[in-house]
Amino acid sequence: MDDATPSVEPAVHRQLAADLFNSTWELMDKSDRTPIENERMIHMAHASRYHWDRVGKPVHFARGEWLISRAYTLVNRGESALYHAFASLRWCAEYDLGAFDVGFAHEAIARAYAVQGAIARRDAHVELAIQAAQSVDAELDRTWLVKNIQGVPSLLVPEWE
Repeated sequence: MDDATPSVEPAVHRQLAADLFNSTWELMDKSDRTPIENERMIHMAHASRYHWDRVGKPVHFARGEWLISRAYTLVNRGESALYHAFASLRWCAEYDLGAFDVGFAHEAIARAYAVQGAIARRDAHVELAIQAAQSVDAELDRTWLVKNIQGVPSLLVPEWE
């Protein structure tokens, strides 16, 4: 930990990381977000990732980067979305996180390219996400990933069931 980091108990970091992640999801699910809520959603996603950085594992880092990317796609900030989507994929590759997280990283990259209008790149990453989904053993996880992949072309975000 560097000198600029405030002294916070690990349990507090964990709680804040999880709460901010969930609060980000609540705003992402809201169809009529205000501009202030859009900014809050992005700030909370970054804050969640920061707290996971203090106490989490690579899977938390990858999912945190994915969350930030998703938030940016929802406000049409493709360049930022792409940066964080590729960061998610880097964590997946470096720590061999498995098909579920790899699939979501490619889904995030595809969404970021969709926001930018880069259709061929979008489709290439949709295909990589589909390939990863085929290797996800848990049916509920695979179904959730596939629903998210299917929403990429229209930029729709499925509701959690």
